[in-house]
Amino acid sequence: MTALPPDPDPDRTPGLEPGGGVRPGDTPPESGSTTEGLSRRERYPSRVPAVITFILVVLVTIAVVGLVIAQLTGIAKVL
Repeated sequence: MTALPPDPDPDRTPGLEPGGGVRPGDTPPESGSTTEGLSRRERYPSRVPAVITFILVVLVTIAVVGLVIAQLTGIAKVL
């Protein structure tokens, strides 16, 4: 099975001038593409994991600072 070329055959494409250019105002022939283009909107990633991670980092930081203060003041001797 032979695959079709990605670009149209210049000899059989109407509207092309010699050398492959097009006349002013003409639309160039459609070429093959390897991307889908912007046919659909991209979804933005959810911010929920980032917010949860931020909250956990803040809570752990507060706990560590609290333990350091407790150790320095002697409150943690009960633990």
